[in-house]
Amino acid sequence: MQEVQKHKIEHLLCIAIDLEAYPAMFELVKDYPNISLSVGVHPNETDGKEPSFDELMTLAKHEKVVAIGETGLDYFRSEGDLSWQHQRFKTHIQVAKALGKPLIIHSREAAEDTLKILAEEGAAEVGGVIHCFTEDWDFAQKALALNFYISFSGIVTFKNAHAIQDAAEKIPANRFLIETDSPYLAPSPFRGKPNYPLYVQHVAKKLADLRGTSLEEIAAQSTANFYALFGKINSGSENLNMEVC
Repeated sequence: MQEVQKHKIEHLLCIAIDLEAYPAMFELVKDYPNISLSVGVHPNETDGKEPSFDELMTLAKHEKVVAIGETGLDYFRSEGDLSWQHQRFKTHIQVAKALGKPLIIHSREAAEDTLKILAEEGAAEVGGVIHCFTEDWDFAQKALALNFYISFSGIVTFKNAHAIQDAAEKIPANRFLIETDSPYLAPSPFRGKPNYPLYVQHVAKKLADLRGTSLEEIAAQSTANFYALFGKINSGSENLNMEVC
């Protein structure tokens, strides 16, 4: 935490991926006012218990929880009949709407179905963020129309990430977030090594370069966007705000 504060990272969001590890994560961060939580089960998680509407509701009602997810679709790691993944996704959306909290969306090789379910289930009512964005500008525009923000991770710094960089250039200033997705996807120049929250500054610097603006402007805008989405009061600082798994 000292390193995070040293690098002027004002607020972190720890994103849940299952229910089994969630209690430990909650206990770890509950006393830190500058760390928030989400509640949800990742679409790749198959070993734990299936999240029910009632259980997600109970956990997500806590004031420390500012979002529902990580949820969504993943066709890269899952095979066969994925109707269970669709139903899990829909359950998360229903909880988000019931509580009025935004969604954190994972989508990998499932762009069309992700957008379809978000639209059909009325996810625009609460909006959220496309976490660790890996799609293109066309997808981004459709997500924006559904009331979602786009979050850029270390991938945007990779030399071959042309489609993601194109989206980062074009995204409206009030609709982007930055993240690390720790402990993976470390940005250049740390690619292939463990990722840390403080590396978010490299993501911010890349966005500044792509958009022809300053690191300070990206920091101020990402802070404002973070609080606009997750309901925190904007401190007016120019610190970085981010998500971290």
